[in-house]
Amino acid sequence: MPHDATSDRNLPRARQLLAGASHVLVLTGAGVSAESGVPTFRGETGLWRNYKPEDLATPQAFARDPVLVWEWYAWRRGRLAECQPNAAHFSLARWMASRGGVTLVTQNVDGLHHRATRTVSAEVGRALPDPITLHGSIVHDRCTRCDYRAPARAWEGAPPRCPTCAALLRPDVVWFGEVLPVDQLANAARAATAAEVCLVVGTSGVVYPAAGLAYQARSTGAILVVVDPGPTALDPDAEMLLRGPAGVILPQLLT
Repeated sequence: MPHDATSDRNLPRARQLLAGASHVLVLTGAGVSAESGVPTFRGETGLWRNYKPEDLATPQAFARDPVLVWEWYAWRRGRLAECQPNAAHFSLARWMASRGGVTLVTQNVDGLHHRATRTVSAEVGRALPDPITLHGSIVHDRCTRCDYRAPARAWEGAPPRCPTCAALLRPDVVWFGEVLPVDQLANAARAATAAEVCLVVGTSGVVYPAAGLAYQARSTGAILVVVDPGPTALDPDAEMLLRGPAGVILPQLLT
């Protein structure tokens, strides 16, 4: 990637804006985890056994063939187990530990923000706020019938069942065609309305309703700062564009 002189000029101003803001909304997407080696979800490299995610990540697919869907998620969990939070995750977590007024909202289901937060919480000796996970967590299971939720557990053979009611368990993620968790979305919307700066990192800005949070923040007066290696749908509305990988830009920005 060629050096971006504009980003160099924008960095000091963006750093100053963030330091002076009482309320900041941080919205992250898949680009934050790319440098951790998280498998590609979309595109040709995202295919698994010739299936597209849209073929498997649906309630209909699970009802039709829960074993196939669980095999895919077992593969994804195995790949994620090899990944570690990168400099972007840790920069955000340490920045949040150093100040108040920051709400982190992620579209990612990989749990890497949570892992970085737990590590930094141990470093500073106090609990940090959990990220708001709009699309759920691939490393947790939930029951298809009752309210049971728990960290994912290994299984072999038949798909796992709920220890409370014996119904099938499923990954605790939002599938295509499902609505986002009402409480998580409401908390994110409140943070967007209160934000003075909205920092968008590693997201194309085309997945709704998550992308709508950036526009909501801007409509109530927030300054929009976009960090991404390439163009995004949010660029025309951004006050500042910082071109580059999140793991390179955020350590420079959040100091």
